Amino acid sequence: LTDAPDAKELVVAGGRIEVRNVEFHYGKGFGVLNGIDLVVKPGEKVGLVGPSGAGKTTLANLILRLYDLESGSITIDGQDVAKVTQNSLRANIGVVSQDTALFHRSLRDNIKLGMPDATDAEVIAAAKKAEAHEFILTLRDNRDRAGYEAFVGERGVKLSGGQRQRVAIARVFLKDAPILILDEATSALDSDIEAAIQENLTRLMENKTVIAIAHRLSTIAALDRLVVLDGGRIVEQGTHDELVALEGLYARLWKRQSGGFLYHEDSVLEETRPAE
Repeated sequence: LTDAPDAKELVVAGGRIEVRNVEFHYGKGFGVLNGIDLVVKPGEKVGLVGPSGAGKTTLANLILRLYDLESGSITIDGQDVAKVTQNSLRANIGVVSQDTALFHRSLRDNIKLGMPDATDAEVIAAAKKAEAHEFILTLRDNRDRAGYEAFVGERGVKLSGGQRQRVAIARVFLKDAPILILDEATSALDSDIEAAIQENLTRLMENKTVIAIAHRLSTIAALDRLVVLDGGRIVEQGTHDELVALEGLYARLWKRQSGGFLYHEDSVLEETRPAE
């Protein structure tokens, strides 16, 4: 994707996100997202819920403009994401995903990605909040670089999934962007580590606009609003209590949880991603 010829810098005042009549089908002409309308108010914390393939991650990726819309618009504080520079858009959004992208650089450089001018003290403070500092100190690469100087391999292959996720969370703490997108942000963590990080994550979310995606519904049930997608459409929205009382799809998913995880539930349309 390229910037529009007259692209301007995104200026975030409150972090209001408006998704208007968005259609996106990965070029196939059908499926994935079908006429999505959603407004996230400044500072609101919204959870996206639904079966696998419902379009949750695709919607998050469209807000980040990883793809261009097939129709409709997405604006942040009234500015169309297709008409602002990609660098300024992503500078204002902190992202933690289940498939965290790390680079074959040092741990320090990976954490500083969103804030290149950060001091070592700021990097370490962010790593501590993400419960990453202790394991980072134990690392040593094949060139004998240790701790924050150790290189992590292409895509972070030298780290476990949980370690990669903690580095990504440290990056978000350091970046401190006004908008957060958390896509299965703690899915690779064991329960003790997750509990230790959760308090700091909750603090980080204060005064920010947040979109969170999780199959483990207990991790997002307390958010301001839950938006339920199925078959590429919004089928329900409300608080956890309101949706349980509605006895619709969310209530069924909640009841079918076992140990906090979601049973597989067939969606109307499976989300189709292009081949890698």
